[in-house]
Amino acid sequence: MKILRINTRAKTFKFEELGDYAGLGGRALTSRIVNREVPADCHALSADNKLIFAGGVLAPTNAANSGRVSVGAKSPLTGGIKESNSGGQFAHTLPKLGLQAIILEDKPEASSPMQEIFVSADKVVFKDSAVAGMRTYAAQEKLLAAYGDKAVTAMVGPAGEQCLAAATIQFSDPEGLPSRSAGRGGMGAVMGSKGVKAIVLDGAANVKVEYGNEELFKEARKEWVDILRGHPVTSQGLPGFGTAVLVNVINEAGALPTKNFRMGKFDGAEKISGETLAANIEKRGGKTKHGCHTGCIIQCSQVYHDKDGKYLTTGFEYETIWGFGADLMVDNLDDIAMMDRTCDEAGMDTIEMANTMAMAMEAGIIAWGDSKGVLAELAKVGTKDPLGRIYGNGTGYTAQAFGVDRVPVVKNQALPAYDPRAVKGVGVTYATTPMGADHTAGYGVCQNVLKCGGDVDGHKKEGNIEISKNLQVATAAVDSLGLCLFVAFAVLDDARGVPCMAKLVSGLIGKDYSVDELVGMGVNCLKDELDFNKRAGFTDADDQLPRFFQTELLPPHNVGWDYTAEELQAAKV
Repeated sequence: MKILRINTRAKTFKFEELGDYAGLGGRALTSRIVNREVPADCHALSADNKLIFAGGVLAPTNAANSGRVSVGAKSPLTGGIKESNSGGQFAHTLPKLGLQAIILEDKPEASSPMQEIFVSADKVVFKDSAVAGMRTYAAQEKLLAAYGDKAVTAMVGPAGEQCLAAATIQFSDPEGLPSRSAGRGGMGAVMGSKGVKAIVLDGAANVKVEYGNEELFKEARKEWVDILRGHPVTSQGLPGFGTAVLVNVINEAGALPTKNFRMGKFDGAEKISGETLAANIEKRGGKTKHGCHTGCIIQCSQVYHDKDGKYLTTGFEYETIWGFGADLMVDNLDDIAMMDRTCDEAGMDTIEMANTMAMAMEAGIIAWGDSKGVLAELAKVGTKDPLGRIYGNGTGYTAQAFGVDRVPVVKNQALPAYDPRAVKGVGVTYATTPMGADHTAGYGVCQNVLKCGGDVDGHKKEGNIEISKNLQVATAAVDSLGLCLFVAFAVLDDARGVPCMAKLVSGLIGKDYSVDELVGMGVNCLKDELDFNKRAGFTDADDQLPRFFQTELLPPHNVGWDYTAEELQAAKV
């Protein structure tokens, strides 16, 4: 396996050995490269920043749910290190080209045309992009027509081309649709700054994987499938209703952020729930079970059709439904689906943009609950409309532009769909992860609400710092293997889980890989990230939630947030 370095200014490339990066994958690899090779004080859109695409350690294999890709860089949104994680076909295709990672370096002149970069097993071809300026779905049709139906893509929409800080990178899914997002932290803006519209991988390539101990791997793979299929969340809840199954669950727990985090329950929750979503799909066609990448056996994604039975969107996730739903007081699921599609088309993070629309509502630009108004404002992003430029730079930027003081961000990244006062385990993660507010960095919802892997009261301080710390380490390891985060539901409740993950690696590399080594990879990944952020200027004072969480109690349980920034340091490795 090799690393492909691409100089986007000179339009040159080189394949190189992994060297000191051997043994790393996914987030551990992206964060190590960023920490070693990117000046922490550089401007995120400058030539000094690098954009890394890395498959996980298990990406070369057919282990279930091992197809997640990590995208790393200095974030233009947070100013710190970033790993943004996505499904799609990219991660499993990289090893078929003999690659562990692709690194985009340097930066072309501003007047240079946007590029398409075609990557095969032995060469890289640069081409002035024929899809520059296009929205992602139309662009994808042209790319597949040019490069073949098997081509695998990573592209930016107009938001990324404009280098807006909430811009995503959209990856192609198993059906070839550009529906999977590396959403958080503005990775699309970094790709746009490099003058790259799309990376196209040769889908026909098929470099064979050599297992160090194939029999051991097969044994571990069988056990791994058994673990995932043996847990009710990964075998029933997520496949049946998608991640939106959480809408009713979190609402009943009084932790569903409503009207820009003023309340923990939304009266319209049932109308936007996973149950309603599944019922609509059943009536209209589409799919309730869908994998975001080949080899997914959880199948928590879905294909959602409009009222006329026509395809509208896929990967219609809980976070998106909450953000454009409860947080904005919107209960029209079809309009929320159109907001999701609009974000995918322009290449925008749905969590960031939903919170951004809340800022527009706070400012009186849109009325609370006005879904058509939200659609009209979202449509401006990626165009020449000056408001679109403001929105596309995210929640904090928009709040500043509009004079709003109720701004739900940590390290300038917008909060996800769990109120931290009622789910303190995830609140600690929001505050302390190097990534900015990010539920996926340490999903304390497991213990606080779902009671997977333990039972820790989310309303009380006790035990939640420890839960978050342990989950942050475990998540970094899972991301580094390239596994889907949702395997954690099963792993937390099955003593075989973590040893089986280590055994999968052992079978791949042909020598013993211990649980301690797996945990160590997670710890070292976090150390790289914390080191970078410290050198970028972050201090302990940045590890805290916005003040209104500390001064307001959350109905209906009237719980508050009373951790100090000093106390929260115990959550760090």
